[in-house]
Amino acid sequence: MAQPNAVEVVKVCRVTPHQSSRDFAAPEDQYSLPLTFFDLVWLRFPTIQRVFFFETPSCPNSIFSKLKTSLSHTLQHFLPLAGNLTWPQHSPTPVLGYVKGDAVSLTVAEYSNPEDFHHLSGNQFIEAEKYYPLVPQLEASAPIALQVTLFPNNGFSIGTVMHHAIMDGKSYTSFVKSWARICKHVAGSGSSCTVSLPEQLQPFYDRTVVQDPAGLGELYSSQYLDEHGPNNRSVTPSNSLHFAVDVKPDSIRGTFELTSAKIQALREHVMKTTMASDSSPLHLSTFSLTCAFCWVCSVKAQEIKGGKTALGLAVDARARLDPPIPATYFGNCIVGRVAIAETKGLLGEDGLVVALSAITEALKSLDKNGILNGAESWVSNFIDFSQYERVFSVAGSQRFEVYDTDFGWGRPKRTEVVSIDKTGAFSLSARNNDGGAVEVGLVLKKQYMKAFASLFADGI
Repeated sequence: MAQPNAVEVVKVCRVTPHQSSRDFAAPEDQYSLPLTFFDLVWLRFPTIQRVFFFETPSCPNSIFSKLKTSLSHTLQHFLPLAGNLTWPQHSPTPVLGYVKGDAVSLTVAEYSNPEDFHHLSGNQFIEAEKYYPLVPQLEASAPIALQVTLFPNNGFSIGTVMHHAIMDGKSYTSFVKSWARICKHVAGSGSSCTVSLPEQLQPFYDRTVVQDPAGLGELYSSQYLDEHGPNNRSVTPSNSLHFAVDVKPDSIRGTFELTSAKIQALREHVMKTTMASDSSPLHLSTFSLTCAFCWVCSVKAQEIKGGKTALGLAVDARARLDPPIPATYFGNCIVGRVAIAETKGLLGEDGLVVALSAITEALKSLDKNGILNGAESWVSNFIDFSQYERVFSVAGSQRFEVYDTDFGWGRPKRTEVVSIDKTGAFSLSARNNDGGAVEVGLVLKKQYMKAFASLFADGI
């Protein structure tokens, strides 16, 4: 079990956006951002939690003050994150609104045993509960909350929790990297400095670029209003939905690295195995190969028998919309696809090819059927869980390059998606010590984790 007093909260601050002549707010000091149908899909999805570990043996007292000051400057560019998500009676859909004085909650805490930093940020298995004290609770209607936990003479961690209806992983990563850049390059210059972001980090907020001729936003809102009673305007994330996982007390977290050499070996194995086949080419990207390999290892490790299993995939739709929207569009703009395979096939000699074929078919449907095909059921029944022995999913992407997040104290020693233990997903990140390596994180019961580790190490 997690130590009940592992973390002592020192203080909780309310950080407001820095006021300057470049203030993002409208003249009346308020701002409103409507939710699109892409956002509404995630309205009651469990919160997304991530923690970054930074090793700094000296651990200066200035860490928190720099992080707080730079956060205020960053919120100039990400003003909606300081606001509140509500669903007014007069509004057909939820609204993310900001008024002057709104703020982001930033907690500063200290870990009771600073030497645990190396265990928490290391490569060994660790109880899933150990990370819980390192991420804050999300207040009702808040888009995001942050926590800095100090491990004196060892380092510190930054824990984040966000409401998924506010932004997807790409927008979240842009926010965190913007905060890191400002902290590293500007925070020491004083509160009156001019803050700017490179073009690739400047958020684009114009919601009119997301067209909704089919009225999906209205449809989703109506379905939410009817869920669990009439006029249900709750915007609170839920951990009791059908895709939420019951975290077992003996669940442990494991982190594994799929090196570029091993990924290439998987690619060559698939090419050799399918060389004589007349079937269409398989998708052999790093993402597809990693997902297929982890899917097969998970099915074998958890001893799943019979029936079918599914793998949920999330794809960035910004460049796929017609017309495409800016890469820096802030919010959610992802579409889901489900890869389906017979469990027997995944357990067989050609399990990797079976998994990759299912993933390829799912991704091809984006072009074949259109990215919004079946969108009317994304909220009501995206996946019929009763059809499958197990449903897996993927969190994050190696394309986010989260290990490039440097607040001024170097790259993270470790970063983990804490919330995968509640969603049953495995997380993907690009590892910073190998140009093509992928770091995989997952949470399993202890006996399953040991089996997964063995399968992952042995490969195909």
